[in-house]
Amino acid sequence: MFRTVLDAARNSPFAGPFNFAQCEAINSAVAENGEPVEGRKISAASVSPAGNSCEFGSGKYYALCGVGGILSCGITHTAIVPLDLVKCRIQTNPTKYKGIFNGFSVTIKEDGFRGLGKGWAPTAIGYSLQGLGKFGFYELFKIVYGNMLGEENSYLYRTSLYLAASASAEFFADIALSPMEAVKVRIQTQPGFPSTLRAGVPIIYGQEGFNGFYKGLVPLWMRQIPYTMMKFACFERTVEALYAYVVPKPRDECSKAEQLIVTFAAGYIAGVFCAIVSHPADTVVSKLNQDRGSTAIQVAQKLGFIGLWKGLVPRIIMIGTLTALQWFIYDAVKVYLRIPRPPPPTMPESLKKKLEAKQQ
Repeated sequence: MFRTVLDAARNSPFAGPFNFAQCEAINSAVAENGEPVEGRKISAASVSPAGNSCEFGSGKYYALCGVGGILSCGITHTAIVPLDLVKCRIQTNPTKYKGIFNGFSVTIKEDGFRGLGKGWAPTAIGYSLQGLGKFGFYELFKIVYGNMLGEENSYLYRTSLYLAASASAEFFADIALSPMEAVKVRIQTQPGFPSTLRAGVPIIYGQEGFNGFYKGLVPLWMRQIPYTMMKFACFERTVEALYAYVVPKPRDECSKAEQLIVTFAAGYIAGVFCAIVSHPADTVVSKLNQDRGSTAIQVAQKLGFIGLWKGLVPRIIMIGTLTALQWFIYDAVKVYLRIPRPPPPTMPESLKKKLEAKQQ
């Protein structure tokens, strides 16, 4: 099955210039005289650019993309733990933490500056695992779904393709994230709960069993899947638009540094929309992991419409910056590890000819 997936990836319209030709010899005697040898791979005219560390769509390609995702999500989420902590406390206890600045003030007064780092360990582990699945599986599903659609449909319906690939990737990524997210939220919002990962895990398991780590999975999907769909689709189309209408020269004429600046800008724009579409579910996740025995529907009814939007401003700041940095780090890792980075999609020649024929 895995070989089938890899074959589909290599034949995908998103695979760009990474194709090989296969030679067949009539017999071994001819081969010895310098004719093509059966099974030998020779580079075609569209061979992978020199200097790439792997073939696009190969197992190594997906593995390296996963490494980029680990660094991208793990580093950024851990770096903003203080802001995430205050955001969660505003969502779960708005009467005590009345805003972002008040939240920081109250937290520092009660726990000191060290208290702002509560939950860093489950955050680092959980979001590193999530990044592995989010970016690695996105690259896989984008290629596989693109191959299913074909070259022309992949271009025409590329936004839908990005949405489907990112949703599929996030579904699996959240399964890896959920246990650590449950521990993190309790550490940050539940009074009297241990402040370390190694002490918190046995307590959750002892009180609620294995289900305690996954009772927030469905609302986590409700938060993360729309967020990731917006994150990837909006980013991909924004990059395409920036190169088409803002950047004064084609992408292949831009330096690596200029390309990374475009990546950061597109990431921030995508992040603002991500924060808005996923915020109500984020509030439910925070409150659900704090209130033992409650369901997502009960929590949403208790909070009400206004309560679901508590903490939106700090989350826009957090997610906007977070998403921009994630894309920047991910793309920088691709540059550093020499992972293939195909340019934004362009209309296939076959589709251009069809459109030209219709206009005549």
